Amino acid sequence: MLKYKCLVLDHDDTVVKSTPTIHYPAFQNTLKKIRPDIDMSLEDFLLYSFDPGFSSLCMDLLKFTEDEMNIQYDSWNEHVNRSIPSFYEGFDNIIKRQKSEGGLVCVVSHSNSVNILRDFNKNFGIEPDMIFGWELGEEKRKPSPYPLKEIMRIYDLSPKELLMVDDLKPGYDMAKACNVDFACAGWAHQIPKISEFMKKNCDYYFDDVRKLEQFLFN
Repeated sequence: MLKYKCLVLDHDDTVVKSTPTIHYPAFQNTLKKIRPDIDMSLEDFLLYSFDPGFSSLCMDLLKFTEDEMNIQYDSWNEHVNRSIPSFYEGFDNIIKRQKSEGGLVCVVSHSNSVNILRDFNKNFGIEPDMIFGWELGEEKRKPSPYPLKEIMRIYDLSPKELLMVDDLKPGYDMAKACNVDFACAGWAHQIPKISEFMKKNCDYYFDDVRKLEQFLFN
C-alpha cells in the first residue's frame, strides 16, 4: 500500500539538476542586458528564489518592467530549450515505483510545462499525470494553493493523500496553505539559511534521494 496516493514534485533542483547550469546562467544573461550594474552570485540567486521567490525577485526587488520581464523570459526560454538537465540519481526508481503501484505523480514548478514534459520523457520515459507550470500566470502559480487544490479536486483526494517535495520555500508555503505534508529536497544545495529553515519547519527533510525512496516505499 502506498504511503501517499499522489506525489507532487517540484522540478528544478528537486527532480533535475538545473539551476546552476541553466536557470542561473540565463538570469545572469538577463542582468547583463538590463541591469549591468548588478552582479548576483549563484548563492544569492538561490536565496532570493527561496524567499521571497523568483517572481518577487524580478518584480518587487529588481523592479523589472513588463518589457524587461519579457527579455528575462526570452533569455530563460532560450537556455531551457537548448539544454536538457540530468535527473538526480534515484529519482527514476521513485517515479516508476509510484506509478507501477497505482499512484499519481504530478509536477508543480516554475518551469514551463512543455519543458517538464520533455525532461520526463527523456529521463524517465514517463509523463506526469498533471503539470502546473510557469505559463499558468501569477495567480495560479506556486506558491498559490491552486495547483494542490486542483489535484485534490480532480482526483478526489484528501490533503493527507498528497506529499509535496520541493527544495524551496514557495513549495513549502503552498503545501502548508493546503495542509499537505511537505518534504524538503535537501540534496539540491547546502546553503545554511535554506537548510536551517527547512529542517526546522518542514514535515520531512531528506539530504539524499535514496532516503526519500526508503521513506515512501519501505
